[in-house]
Amino acid sequence: MSSASVTESQVVEVLGSVVEPHLGRSVASLGMLRGVTASAGGGTTLRLQLPAAAFPGKDQLAAAVTQAVAARFPQAAPVTVEWSWEVKGKESGGTLGLRVKNVVAVGSGKGGVGKSTVAASLAVGLQRAGARVGIMDADIYGPSVPHLFGVQGRPRILEEANAQGQTIQRMDPLVSNGVKIMSIGFLVQPDEPVIVRGPILHRTIEQFLRQTAWGELDYLLIDLPPGTGDIALTLSQLLGLAGAVVVCTPQQLALLDAVKAINMFKKVNIPVLGVVENMSGDIFGAGGAERKAAEMGVPFLGTLPMTGRLRELGDAGQIGAAYADDSPARTHLQHVCEQVSMQIARTLLESPQMPTLEIL
Repeated sequence: MSSASVTESQVVEVLGSVVEPHLGRSVASLGMLRGVTASAGGGTTLRLQLPAAAFPGKDQLAAAVTQAVAARFPQAAPVTVEWSWEVKGKESGGTLGLRVKNVVAVGSGKGGVGKSTVAASLAVGLQRAGARVGIMDADIYGPSVPHLFGVQGRPRILEEANAQGQTIQRMDPLVSNGVKIMSIGFLVQPDEPVIVRGPILHRTIEQFLRQTAWGELDYLLIDLPPGTGDIALTLSQLLGLAGAVVVCTPQQLALLDAVKAINMFKKVNIPVLGVVENMSGDIFGAGGAERKAAEMGVPFLGTLPMTGRLRELGDAGQIGAAYADDSPARTHLQHVCEQVSMQIARTLLESPQMPTLEIL
């Protein structure tokens, strides 16, 4: 039997025994196989599609897949893997005119835990992985995202025709590090306080979502204000969020408020993707967030160490440099990005509304 006679259905059968460890499903049941090609000079290429751009352990998965296929069909060797990816999502922003696959809230139970820094770093990391990413600064009273990205200025106003042929105006988001950004900070002076009541606050959030020309995005991160206010409720009513990331520091005082944030998201039916422990080590201790996540039965997404370098980059408006080769936070940030993207994929797989994935 030549390698050309190894069919896709035969490969799918083999891949039914190869489990992707992060999602806990076989490669076959995940519908990852997108084709099999036999080389004229011998050997076989498997085309596998990942459900996320930031995907951990590709080399290990490739080794498991190629070994399994070569063991079952020696004539197909050498077996190689060709990767592609497509972010899966809830596609839940249609009522607002959004073309966003996954809307992710980033929140905290209290201020001062580095929530905005984590949100901005997540946005940069997912974009670096190849995803189309935007970030909306919903911390109306204390917008930090423009400063973290080092961008300023007012958004351009674009005129577009809607489905009914009417001309509508949208704000063109500013872009930094490939990430589309919208914030109240672009519309007020840096030292000007924002004083609005609840109903106006909610309309502002809706306006930013509806009237920003986000385009097509794989991820839209929303940097929430600290605490357990009702913006999360507003978002849950406007969108079907992919989930929420809770940021906290390791000490008990911060964890008390993080628990409230987790319970808030659960009450408004926003899936909790997990907890990030920020500023770990040194004066705040370490491991507290991971233990609390295990106690509450929510995923732990990773640890970001206490490092002056990350703070310096945020102060300088250079958050993208956190992924530079010499950055002490780089590996930790990449891990958190991978865990967030995989947790979104896992949540979608477990959702009863998620359609069955195609198996070729």
